[in-house]
Amino acid sequence: MIKKGLLTLGLLSAFMALPAQEKALMNTSKSKYAQLTNVDLSAVKWTNGFWGDRFRVCKDTMLISMWNTWNAPEISHGFRNFEVAAGVCPGEHWGPPFHDGDFYKWLEGVAAVYAVNKDPKLDALMDKAVAVIVKAQREDGYIHTPVIIEEKNKGVDSHKAQKETVIGTKVGGANEVGAFANRLNFETYNLGHLMMAGCIHYRATGKKTLFNAAIKATDFLCHFYETASAELARNAICPSHYMGVVEMYRATGNPRYLELAKNLINIRGMVKNGTDDNQDRIPFRDQKKAMGHAVRANYLYAGVADVYAETGEKILKDNLESIWDDIVNRKMYVTGACGALYDGTSPDGTCYEPDSIQKVHQSYGRAYQLPNSTAHNESCANIGNMLFNWRMLQTTGEEKYADVMETSLYNSVLAGVSLDGKKFFYTNPLRLSKDFPYTLRWPRERQSYISCFCCPPNTVRTLCEAQNYAYSISQKGVWFNLYGGNQLDTKLTDGSVLKLTQVSDYPWDGKVVTTVDKVASKKAFSMNFRIPEWCEKATLTVNGKPVDADLSAGKYAEVNRVWKKGDVVELNLAMTVKLMESNPLVEETRNQTVVKRGPLVYCLESMDVEGGQSIDNVLIPANIQLTPNKITIDGSPIVALDGEAQLMNEGSWKGTLYKQVSDSSKKVKIRLIPYYAWGNRGKADMTVWMPLAR
Repeated sequence: MIKKGLLTLGLLSAFMALPAQEKALMNTSKSKYAQLTNVDLSAVKWTNGFWGDRFRVCKDTMLISMWNTWNAPEISHGFRNFEVAAGVCPGEHWGPPFHDGDFYKWLEGVAAVYAVNKDPKLDALMDKAVAVIVKAQREDGYIHTPVIIEEKNKGVDSHKAQKETVIGTKVGGANEVGAFANRLNFETYNLGHLMMAGCIHYRATGKKTLFNAAIKATDFLCHFYETASAELARNAICPSHYMGVVEMYRATGNPRYLELAKNLINIRGMVKNGTDDNQDRIPFRDQKKAMGHAVRANYLYAGVADVYAETGEKILKDNLESIWDDIVNRKMYVTGACGALYDGTSPDGTCYEPDSIQKVHQSYGRAYQLPNSTAHNESCANIGNMLFNWRMLQTTGEEKYADVMETSLYNSVLAGVSLDGKKFFYTNPLRLSKDFPYTLRWPRERQSYISCFCCPPNTVRTLCEAQNYAYSISQKGVWFNLYGGNQLDTKLTDGSVLKLTQVSDYPWDGKVVTTVDKVASKKAFSMNFRIPEWCEKATLTVNGKPVDADLSAGKYAEVNRVWKKGDVVELNLAMTVKLMESNPLVEETRNQTVVKRGPLVYCLESMDVEGGQSIDNVLIPANIQLTPNKITIDGSPIVALDGEAQLMNEGSWKGTLYKQVSDSSKKVKIRLIPYYAWGNRGKADMTVWMPLAR
């Protein structure tokens, strides 16, 4: 134990300097099989436009509003649980067992914002929270407030106990042989988010307090998997710890952590009576399709992508690519959302024997099974889809992954929070009607607090970190992944300084102007500008002159030259309004259309139909002319689309299942708004897909 501790401390001290690209959201600077590297947490600052507005909401409202929720025990016990576990105050554990991980997500978001603005108030807030977390952690590195609180209240020290004691989870025994006995306690999920928060906090502040706690937790997890019974070792759920363990390996260089990450994949393949719901019915190396609980699945795929970036194991990459194809081409919503089913049955885990039928929940369904009204589309699953694609982009440098990442971010992720940053969705349906004869499981309106509070802090941390997805670095040069008004201050892989200013009103406008403010390199290097797959026409000039570059949609346009201060690159992406249709195998959307402009999916709310007509009576002509117009919703600038649709004759459907087709010769004015902005003007019917009149 002493030798291992000394090894950890030695490795830690060796990584204290943290050169450029090692203070990134995800540190792939030394990942042998990653094509791209992240820039530092502080390297990108949103200045104006869309993301400038969203970042202001993050730092001024989202973080503090959520802290007020965490710090109000009568609303949420998330922080109070840590205080009780730390012995700061008496009490019982209250709330779901995964609340610890949810608090770590919020803390990670605070650290990401602090890295940019260095706000001393945020630093002090983090210090307060971290001190309590560290005090709550056991000496052996274990931290799970439901268990620790029960131990304190019953006077049990399960770490030292020689006999098993059942307290919340089955903890007891000198070697912690009973830890993690119940997968629904989400211990590894919580620890994974602690690891990520510890890395980000250290990289943002230079303080090791939370990072050291993460090291202790990772060491505990290593020891647990080295000594626990096979059954207990396999008993984990929602694998955020895959990403967390790999990132701890990147942060410390401890090879023990990478071995753990590899073993986590192996262990999944040893589960007896595994389920598709938890992606462990068959070994991962045999999996070719997306299955089961969409959050757990997408977290798993992201974590495996991290392992591949370090090991280069071909089967991992091959399977991830096959799974990605299954998601994107058969199981993903047009908004980038994932997880069609509230509850259902596994497509592959069934036979004629009733006891072999596998139930799934919050899950991927069959290929092309994409209901709209009952779509689960949990915000965490949509974020997981983004995390998966981000890692695939960093690993491969292929633009298609950036497309999906952008689609998810602008639509299904942003939809999870109100424009003012105070209220949240757990699920994200693509249709909502007051005429539903049943009650959906989750609220029709965003809520400031949801009993299952995993999605709100996940949404907050993702948006607080959005600037970190804007650029990547490689030996070739710099890669432009997301556009928006920002400043970049980074170093290339040779250590030379590069400063850029980007001016753009993206995603409302396709014009992106980048100015070189400082460049230290005297050698030629490339700027690689993403041409999204939705862009039918793009132009690119340097200092007003067209450049010879491949501007095909779905690629990065490479401009290689010796750059100098004052160089101006202007990229124009044509943002035409498009009517999209689905594969006819998607039964619910046959003969329907969805409107897209740039990366944004649009929707129709009932208050935007002339004369109070029902959204169900609106048909979209195939030749409709939709005009972009700038409006404001709840203080946020938005580009709406105005046009004239067809209107079916009104008629009541009450007590009627079928009736004769009605005339649609009337006209009606409509306004479409971005899907992410729906539900911010009070209760209303909403639909993304609309009947198409050809």
